[in-house]
Amino acid sequence: MRAEGRERDDLAYQAADDALVAITSKLDRFRGHSRFTTWAYKFVILEVPAKLGHHYRRNPPVQAADDAWERIPDRVGADPAQHAESRELAQAVRRAVTEALSERQRSVFVAIVVEGIPLDALAADLGSTRNAIYKTMFDARRKIRAHLVAHGYLDSEQSLTDTRTTKNRGTP
Repeated sequence: MRAEGRERDDLAYQAADDALVAITSKLDRFRGHSRFTTWAYKFVILEVPAKLGHHYRRNPPVQAADDAWERIPDRVGADPAQHAESRELAQAVRRAVTEALSERQRSVFVAIVVEGIPLDALAADLGSTRNAIYKTMFDARRKIRAHLVAHGYLDSEQSLTDTRTTKNRGTP
């Protein structure tokens, strides 16, 4: 679900207001080691995802869960020739999420991957840290990959190569 029209404008104004309140309340802590705009920008970076996360938690997408899972191949850029194969893999991932993940991992994975909630916004909404959510996603992806290997959707060599590539890039 994307915020559009008045809703988007309202979220933008709320985030800007919250950032301004945060900046003015901490103005006495600005030491001048960087440009003021650089210092203030960090508050905006923290407030916008938090506001979006709260919005999406209060107003969850109105789509059916099946519909959201069906759109995953579109979100990862699958072309029409790959769409059928991607759809089958998306179904396998959905089963892996249901069968292999803990409740916490499942909720974090679905929020970020299926619902498209930004990681920082989810962390703020759950009262957690970015690193804790990142680690939860990392562990969830590792379990999903193992489940896909065990059920023949990926071969173990491909999974090992993907893991090494991912670690070299520094992402889960």
